[in-house]
Amino acid sequence: MNQPAGRQPSQRRSRERVEKLLAVATQLIAASGSDQLRMSDVAQQAGVSIGSLYQYFPDKAALIRALAEHYNAAGRACTATELDAVQAPDELADAMLRLLDGYYAMFQAEPAMRDIWSGTQSDKALQDMDTEDGRWHAARLAATLRRLYPALADPMADQALLERRCFLLMYLLCATVRVGIAVGMAEGGAMVAAFKPIMLRELAAIAA
Repeated sequence: MNQPAGRQPSQRRSRERVEKLLAVATQLIAASGSDQLRMSDVAQQAGVSIGSLYQYFPDKAALIRALAEHYNAAGRACTATELDAVQAPDELADAMLRLLDGYYAMFQAEPAMRDIWSGTQSDKALQDMDTEDGRWHAARLAATLRRLYPALADPMADQALLERRCFLLMYLLCATVRVGIAVGMAEGGAMVAAFKPIMLRELAAIAA
């Protein structure tokens, strides 16, 4: 996980302390939301001094960004696992469906993740992180498509267009999960289901 500005944990004890601080912050956000998160509460429940907390996370925004990057890393791991396992074109659709369902399940299970993601639009630093994360997912999908469809890897093919279409597809996938979480489980599940044929049609169009 990338750490924000502040003392970088170089020894095992320091790394364990950072993980504990993030775990406590996650619990507090899940219970009361990030708006109510106080650095003093994190320090107290983690059993460290407020000074020690600030050595690792200079402010609340740095702590939130560290959590966001933690969740982004988990999402990237899911994408890599699904796409890297695809060995033939006819396996890609199922992999993307599993990816969509996996993201939706992940956010249902993690209240803190939902809270942080919902606040992305009001925080420029989180917006930038979200955009860069989207570009990573798009690049991974584009690389998979080039591997499965040699014509897309041709130097004469419009690579910029491929990257843009992959970015939009992954953005829409994530947006569907966000909306699905926001409207509640019953309607959210229906929205995720409704997006699946749209996603598969666009995937087929990109590969064509």
